Amino acid sequence: MSPISLEGKTLGKYQLLQPLGRGGVAQVYKAYHPQLDRYVAIKMLRPDLVEEEEFLARFQREARSVAALRHPNIVQVYDFDIQEDQYYMVMELLEGDTLRTVLNSYRTAGQKIPTGHMLRILLDILSGLDYAHREGIIHRDLKPTNIMLTKGGQAVLTDFGIAQIVGGTQYTVSGALMGTLSYMAPEQGLTGKCDARSDIYSLGIVYYEMLTGQVPFDADTPLAILMKHVNDPLPLPHRLDANIPEPLERVALKALAKKPENRFQDAQAMLTGLSEAAAQIGVQVPEALPHLIKPGPASVSEPVSIFSGNARQNITDRYFEKDNTDTTLKPHHPLQVPQRLHKLFRIPPQITEQDVPIEHVTRGVLAAVVALILVNLCGVWTSGITQWSFFAYAWPMELALVSLILLALTVSLASAWLLIPGGIVLGNAAIFTYFALTGRWSNWSFVWPLEPAVLAAFIVIPILLGLSGLEGRWISRSVGRILAPVTIALVVLLIAASVLLTIKR
Repeated sequence: MSPISLEGKTLGKYQLLQPLGRGGVAQVYKAYHPQLDRYVAIKMLRPDLVEEEEFLARFQREARSVAALRHPNIVQVYDFDIQEDQYYMVMELLEGDTLRTVLNSYRTAGQKIPTGHMLRILLDILSGLDYAHREGIIHRDLKPTNIMLTKGGQAVLTDFGIAQIVGGTQYTVSGALMGTLSYMAPEQGLTGKCDARSDIYSLGIVYYEMLTGQVPFDADTPLAILMKHVNDPLPLPHRLDANIPEPLERVALKALAKKPENRFQDAQAMLTGLSEAAAQIGVQVPEALPHLIKPGPASVSEPVSIFSGNARQNITDRYFEKDNTDTTLKPHHPLQVPQRLHKLFRIPPQITEQDVPIEHVTRGVLAAVVALILVNLCGVWTSGITQWSFFAYAWPMELALVSLILLALTVSLASAWLLIPGGIVLGNAAIFTYFALTGRWSNWSFVWPLEPAVLAAFIVIPILLGLSGLEGRWISRSVGRILAPVTIALVVLLIAASVLLTIKR
């Protein structure tokens, strides 16, 4: 059923002219304010979404907060009101295209937005996001449809607060209200809770789409899309387009980390990361966007909630408080692993969190603990039945079995820090194996330097690996996989040698 047309009717102080667009939560009209002689855009929320008792209070609270935002890269809300159960917001009327329309045009022509233009769009949006986040407002529904490219050369972010205003309703399965699932952060889709880092993830999806021409996760049902965001590894951009520069890909990988604590922690950090990447690849980011000439035939855009366009000449407060940004939250730059180690340990060229997952923790530790218990029980039974002094020679195996538990954790957690106790205990087990089997304790006078060597090796090397980020975790897991069978071999050697020595006695 087609919506009822409100053309020509009066809504408060505004005369409705023609519809501009229709989206999942609202219909937008061009309107005229005769007293101010100003054209505006009016977003009218769908009546079926406002039936909750607390909706009015939430609408007034959120609309007031959004109307207080003053930034050149955020569409300005002039007014909000209610008339005959019709909730509406009045915004500046801007001319231009949505990023979705522009992306569709480039996709139709088999091309992509030029890198400089793409970076200009992202830097503009991040500037607006940083301001809004510092004002305590999260967007919650960041996607290409809500990014407008104006004729004045700016990228403008729209629909701030809309997802929060209608967020109490039970329409989240469709993704239309609390966020669009293709662009939604995993924690937002699972729990409905989000913060500034959730907006960073959503913008990361937009960035990924501009880089590669497609979103990373897609499926036939909303639930399937959500599960891919939560569980599936991110398809690496360079595998979709080998021409994508590594610095640009690195920013996308960090923005799209599954865990919020592994992403850029604020918009300013991502803005800095993109600026540094642009400098590394030698791309000059324009001060303003030119008219983005669509390379292919005009494409039909999807219904949108807000239209955007001209520069925001009516806003006097254009001050962006960069000095108030928390400069302690910067991207972490890990130590570089030598290239020869990349080949030795077969580290993936573009390693991600998905390459070093936490896995099989319970199984690994349980197997090591069971080995410790069984070996000791067998030793006790053997000593009791045969009267052999089994543990007189094999006692260092206790250290080796404890080391096996720590190494199992190292492999499961891919943790360099667990190599410190695991390696030190294993090294001491090897040293004491020599003395237990030979009985030459007097040789300690020249064997003792091995002890500080073991300590130094298994303190310094794991610390360096721990500071090497994902590559260090990959190497730590590989080292653990090497040392674990070495430990098992040491236990077998101790058992076999102790049996032979006991028989000889």
